[in-house]
Amino acid sequence: MPTRVLVTGAGGPAGVSVIRSLLRRPDLEVFAADMDGWASGLYLVPAERRRLVPPGRDDSFVQALAALVADDELDLVISTVDVELVAVADRREELAPAVLAAPSSDTLRVCLDKLALAERCAPTGRSPRTVAAGPDALALDWEFPAFAKPRQGAGSRGIRMVPDRAALEALPLDEDLIVQDLLPGDEYSVDVIADAAGNVVAAVPRTRARVDSGVAIAGRTVHDAELEETAAAIARAIGLTGVANVQLRRDRSGRAMLLEVNPRFPGALPLTISAGVDIPSLVVDLFLGRDLPATVEFREVAAVRFLEDIVVEVSDVLESAHAGHQDDA
Repeated sequence: MPTRVLVTGAGGPAGVSVIRSLLRRPDLEVFAADMDGWASGLYLVPAERRRLVPPGRDDSFVQALAALVADDELDLVISTVDVELVAVADRREELAPAVLAAPSSDTLRVCLDKLALAERCAPTGRSPRTVAAGPDALALDWEFPAFAKPRQGAGSRGIRMVPDRAALEALPLDEDLIVQDLLPGDEYSVDVIADAAGNVVAAVPRTRARVDSGVAIAGRTVHDAELEETAAAIARAIGLTGVANVQLRRDRSGRAMLLEVNPRFPGALPLTISAGVDIPSLVVDLFLGRDLPATVEFREVAAVRFLEDIVVEVSDVLESAHAGHQDDA
């Protein structure tokens, strides 16, 4: 009997990439879920395997996921959404007998708290000096401009340059900001997978030549030992098992330094897969208890992204409470 895998967040680029990867495996039966009936990834799988779930922030999310596990006799659950991972990480036993293919609760918490992440990774020597805004920041000498951003949150929301000491003193204390040394150099994303023992199987750096809404839509993979080793060191520091996207940027002296870690599948995953590291497939094997290769090599390739339509019958579109189609009725 094929292994049954549910992929949630089917409307996002990461969810679509994971679904496309796993559909190539004849030993898997792939189910897709999202809170929105218009999520494109739902329509990559047969109609009988499409599911709707509440939003990850909803109190009923984990219970609804557990019900799907029971009803569909699922073996593995893969979430591609940060807020869902936070909701289910400490309650993964409720999904039994299915396995949640996600890093540990400790790893997730550290990655989603930028101050805790910087402190955890400080021994690697690749974490920029990072302190909370306020007295801790004011007690230090900074080379301006410095940089401030929310301790929690994703993307570029709330970030600001700190051009001088007056601006440092004026930072609001009610926004839970952190202050960091500026990293003015080139930015890279490194897709990392680590096995059950924490050994890094692959670390694939890629450039972000074009970015749209926080997702790279053009770029290339690059062989760069410093980037690969830095990302691997960070993965080990956070105790990674599974997949994470480590974002690095070069400091004033050109050294690769930690920017942040997204403890989930990245949106630009197709580039890494095409380079030879099929991370979704490796993650499935990992969390099903199968041995992974010690290392997986990759090659340098480039990719551009385009919009693709999936055309379905109107009657096939799932009606959900968390979609825009009610407005179009």
